[in-house]
Amino acid sequence: MAGREKKKLFILDTNVILYDHSCLYNFQEHDVVVPIVVLEELDKFKKGGDLINYEAREFIRELDRLAGDQLFTRGVSLGKGKGRLYVKVEDPHSEIIYHSFAANKSDHRILALAEQLSSKLKERRVIIVSKDINLRMKAKSLGLQAEDYETGKVLHVDKLYGQTPVLEDLDKAVITKFYEEPHRVPLSDLPAVRSLHPNQYLILKSNSSSVLAHHNAELGVLERVAKRPAYGIEPRNAEQIFSLDALMRPEVQLVALTGKAGTGKTLLALAAALEQRRNFRQIYLARPVVPLANRDIGFLPGDIKSKIDPYMEPLWDNLSVIKHRFAPESKEHAKINELVQNEKLIITALAFIRGRSLSNICFIVDEAQNLTPLEVKTIITRAGEGAKIVFTGDVYQIDSPYLDAQSNGLTFLIDRMKGQKLFAHVNLVKGERSHLAELASDLL
Repeated sequence: MAGREKKKLFILDTNVILYDHSCLYNFQEHDVVVPIVVLEELDKFKKGGDLINYEAREFIRELDRLAGDQLFTRGVSLGKGKGRLYVKVEDPHSEIIYHSFAANKSDHRILALAEQLSSKLKERRVIIVSKDINLRMKAKSLGLQAEDYETGKVLHVDKLYGQTPVLEDLDKAVITKFYEEPHRVPLSDLPAVRSLHPNQYLILKSNSSSVLAHHNAELGVLERVAKRPAYGIEPRNAEQIFSLDALMRPEVQLVALTGKAGTGKTLLALAAALEQRRNFRQIYLARPVVPLANRDIGFLPGDIKSKIDPYMEPLWDNLSVIKHRFAPESKEHAKINELVQNEKLIITALAFIRGRSLSNICFIVDEAQNLTPLEVKTIITRAGEGAKIVFTGDVYQIDSPYLDAQSNGLTFLIDRMKGQKLFAHVNLVKGERSHLAELASDLL
């Protein structure tokens, strides 16, 4: 590695590879080191049907494609304008690691390698790249450099999750036009309106009246959004009205609903799907299973249904709320039972959706903030003709230890899809579960 003083040397943690199997090519002209202990860890993940297993297999295949006799010595080129790739074995007798940490963990072997290379290559900047905050803190405590994997992170997240825009002090005559046929106003009549995304929602106000509006980019107009129920569920605030409008628009094939707990995201998505059930072959309601203590659900007792039922209980709760809007003897109540019995309405873990066709299906993905950008992409790219995909989630309540508000798949989706005519995003800000739940969400 001599003669490459100006280049940095990045040491990859396992979680970076499991987050993005193509990460090797995202370090520009700098060199990349994969510790041998990372390959040992990847070996544990290569079997299985989840996307994390796919990431491990794809990385191993890519490494095999690149591998040559010099991978463990002089390294191999990652391509034109890129650095070189090395696989390195750490010093098993690193004194600083031995005296700093008690357990012989994989993380400590990565630290030992970083310390070894930093001491040997004093002219190089050696940097550990990990999505594990704790490992980065340990590295810094030893005087080693450590960074998060930044590729795919979205800056200025707060701009994506702000409140609905409100335009005030408009002429009352303009507001009145929205309440007259055809309930729309050309953008040319609204000089105060600038830079709207397709399917953006906003509130327009004059001194004495107001209107909820939707931007129809195809026609170049703002349309009035009227309050309407969906399968017994009545929207209670402006954002819920906007959400149902987006969910019920056939031309909007991809919807993201975000907001804190109790704002009604999942309930509205499910109610809208039931209202439009005749338009779809099936309704899927799924959520990612985030195992506790990094243990797969295979460790849980019982058959597959009993393993995943505890994770799916919140989804059944939402369905129960809708059912109880109707009398037990009503046709609407009976229809929900029929849809479940005939597997026209399926609630399951996200892992068991993969591999199925998504043509003419309404696919609702709950807790989408726990997905990586690649997982979101994998789901959407399976959409066939007549499919509608809805992602719901709260990016400030992430259960995965390696995702945050900037790097999760839901934020990535909203940032990349804004401006597309088939996409709509609504951020719900007011909790409607109960006053107590709203108070807890705001204060605790």
